[in-house]
Amino acid sequence: MEAVAEGLWGLADYHERNGEIGKAGKCLEAICQSQVTFYPIVEVKTRLRIATLLLKHSHNVNNAKSHLERSQLLLKSIPSCLDLKCRAYSLLSQCYHLVGAIPPQKQILHKALELTASAGDEISVKLWSCNFNSQLANALIIEGDYQSSISALECGYICATQIGYPELQMFFVTSVLHVHLMIWDDVNLVEAAVNKCLQVWETIHPEKRQLCLGLLFYNELLQIFYLLRICDYKNAAQHLDKLDVAMKADLQQTQHIKELTNELDALNQSLSRSDLNYRDRSALSEKQAQLQERLRSVTSSINLSGTGSLDPAYFGNMRRSYGDKLVLAPPPIDGEWLPKSAVYALVDLMIVIFGRPKGLFKECGRRIQSGMHAIQEELAKLGITDGVREVNLQHSAIWMAGVYLMLQMQFLENKVAVELTRSEFVEAQEALVQMKNWFTRFPTILQSCESIIEMLRGQYSHSVGCYSEAAFHYIEAAKLTQSKSMQAICQVYAAVSYICIGDAESSSQALDLIGPVYRMMDSFVGVREKTSVLFAYGLLLMKQHDLQEARNRLARGLQLTHNHLGNLQLVSQYLTILGSLALALHDTVQAREILRSSLTLAKKLYDIPTQIWVLSVLSRK
Repeated sequence: MEAVAEGLWGLADYHERNGEIGKAGKCLEAICQSQVTFYPIVEVKTRLRIATLLLKHSHNVNNAKSHLERSQLLLKSIPSCLDLKCRAYSLLSQCYHLVGAIPPQKQILHKALELTASAGDEISVKLWSCNFNSQLANALIIEGDYQSSISALECGYICATQIGYPELQMFFVTSVLHVHLMIWDDVNLVEAAVNKCLQVWETIHPEKRQLCLGLLFYNELLQIFYLLRICDYKNAAQHLDKLDVAMKADLQQTQHIKELTNELDALNQSLSRSDLNYRDRSALSEKQAQLQERLRSVTSSINLSGTGSLDPAYFGNMRRSYGDKLVLAPPPIDGEWLPKSAVYALVDLMIVIFGRPKGLFKECGRRIQSGMHAIQEELAKLGITDGVREVNLQHSAIWMAGVYLMLQMQFLENKVAVELTRSEFVEAQEALVQMKNWFTRFPTILQSCESIIEMLRGQYSHSVGCYSEAAFHYIEAAKLTQSKSMQAICQVYAAVSYICIGDAESSSQALDLIGPVYRMMDSFVGVREKTSVLFAYGLLLMKQHDLQEARNRLARGLQLTHNHLGNLQLVSQYLTILGSLALALHDTVQAREILRSSLTLAKKLYDIPTQIWVLSVLSRK
């Protein structure tokens, strides 16, 4: 009967390769439903294959879970088969993860770790221990138990160190850094995690680093997030340039593989003709062999994990083909942080975030369009088309949908900012309406975006001169977020809108908003909040005719902005206020020089509102 099972397995593989998933499933189900009894190990292997097929090609997680639970019962009667037991544990853990059943997932993973702890020190056992620790860390993150998550990742790191596997060590130290960035409870711990990643990366041989594309992107993006948080834009830009080069090279290689594959398919079609003469068939066969060898050569660097393992991808994603995957670690982890399309959209987003304050709107527009196009394609694959709402989503698709929807909102947020800077109010309004519509359809997934939408409504209102309405939206945005940084920024924006209203009551309201933020500005990481509040405070002091103190605040804010943020748009706005201040102090020569510098910079940035502001100040000379 084993020969029958082998034959059905082979037939199932054939149908799966041809995309006939239903037929593949029927071949495997035939073994489980047979009247003739197979050996338990044959049934276990078959059920594991069915579960993998379901996880890879469907949302039928509950059916996969049933097969895996049956496999576990059968495995209890088999004394050995460590690899099969570990595969069953790993897949079942993934199923619990996909349906959001975290307590049973943790229970399964603890049992799996007990099994590996008693199974010896072989490399395969250590690799399975790494797998279970990585999944346990993710489950603990979902429950908000960050310290236990870090402990699980550190256990994985110890296992990777024991078997001398630098790439796997890198996977765990980057994951630890990821958790520290999420909680940011101690800047020294975050910095230590950053340095650990840099140290471990250097232990990987340069040739191997070229093959660790997933780790490269994961590490570099985490380094960028850290540097952005501490406002080290200069060093962050260097990491971003490295990622952009790597992304373009991989996209070119992907296109080359696609062209070779299409050429090989066309050639195979020609070879299938029955009327070919011997000479033509011989020539085409030779060309076929050459194309196959070229394709093998190009794809060998991508398929680092051979044929892959049974496990679905890390962090609860559906398994993806290796060309569409930035692998983080070897089997049996076989994982990815995010799908390649999401990572590349994130790189585009980072380039927009860096380019927008520098006025690089053409490149920003291209990246926004590219990123949003890729996201729309991925959302369509998840079944998210016009009219689909949050309640219509499969539970197993919610996490991945959330990734792409959040990226979509980030691109739209930056589009609104770009269009407002260019004074293209219709385009800004359209992007803002899109954000509101997405939020209405997916209110739970996009809950954190509600405050951002309100803040952007405030920016739009301020840009068209509706200062009271702008202040209202900013204050509402501050109420809708738990982020101290976001609250501070919104309060500063509201204060600026009140200052622009110009009456005594509004100035008093502005002071009430600025004061608390000013007193706590040194408690924030980086200088983003500090530069904003110094700008607003300087503007308020100027309105109150405390000109010398206003100059001191503004000069300090300008210096911080210039040295740390690299935000040329804010520099231009600082210069405009300082120029206006110099006029109030009757220093006409200096005022003219400062305002000319501001105007030149605003023109370079295509910053229409600041240009109008500078010209209005110059007209008052």
